[in-house]
Amino acid sequence: MDLLKKIKENAIRLQNHIVLPEGSELRTLKATEQILKEKIARITLLGNPAVIEAIALKEGISITGARIVDPATDSSRNKYAELMVQLRQNKGVTIEKALDLLNDPLYFGVMMIKAGDVDGEVAGAINATGDVLRPAFQYVKTLPGVSVVSGLFFMIFKDKNIGDNGMLVFADCAVMPDPDAFQLAEIAVTTAASAKAIANIEPRVAMLSFSTKGSAQHELVDKVAQATKIAAEKNPDLLIDGEMQLDAALVPEVGQLKSPGSKVAGRANVLVFPGLESGNIGYKLVQRLAGAEAIGPVLQGMAAPINDLSRGCSVSDIVNMVAITANQAGEKI
Repeated sequence: MDLLKKIKENAIRLQNHIVLPEGSELRTLKATEQILKEKIARITLLGNPAVIEAIALKEGISITGARIVDPATDSSRNKYAELMVQLRQNKGVTIEKALDLLNDPLYFGVMMIKAGDVDGEVAGAINATGDVLRPAFQYVKTLPGVSVVSGLFFMIFKDKNIGDNGMLVFADCAVMPDPDAFQLAEIAVTTAASAKAIANIEPRVAMLSFSTKGSAQHELVDKVAQATKIAAEKNPDLLIDGEMQLDAALVPEVGQLKSPGSKVAGRANVLVFPGLESGNIGYKLVQRLAGAEAIGPVLQGMAAPINDLSRGCSVSDIVNMVAITANQAGEKI
């Protein structure tokens, strides 16, 4: 089954609640109409209700079923402000400062997540990445035991023999320029968890390098080998191996030659690159030269799913990212 179809079907089953802070943005409204029509998620739009409804009416967009919340007047402002003070009083946040910050839909959306009123957020159609992530880092923070946020791509190939039925997961391709061994291990563990939650695959993680099991000696090789060991200790049930060259990770004959007996070599479906430079170049090479479809970046490592869009995003990009975010939010007990 097509990955996006699987993701949407699972999102429909989960019915998680996603907040869209850019509520009056036209692409966001069109995406909301499609999301509600397909029942992908429950939606809250942030902004002035009169403005949002006027735009929707003018453009012939139906947003019936979406909740519209005005951050400037909503009754939850005091509750959220008190929570902000509780979390960042040592950073100088007062009630007055918190109430002022809550006029910004990006802060209001994050506090909705922190208070448990919604399950995730998608923004960035008209806001810079830094503006989207700053409130998230300040109030939602990272998962317990995780110190870094990273970004993965799902790479979809026409050749179904590649990876897991034509799909590979690449990380980190978007966030962390030069992770140390501990950070690289965290990226490996969180990427495996994301691959399982979003794509419903059993991850087989290859920690990439220019060496396979000591075939080259260098501090960069040592970093990947150490990260592999740390990741395996963090998650003993995880199928992970490294350090490993790309051909050893993906080609069965090469994998068994260079790393005999490995359960990952030649069968990897998750590729963890040693740094952002190689990860970003790698996914773009595969996208442009091999014709693979790149879905992402999907941010991971946050304590709740918050995803950033490109300002050049399409309506379908927003719909897909909402579905992915709903999958990241997972089951609710």
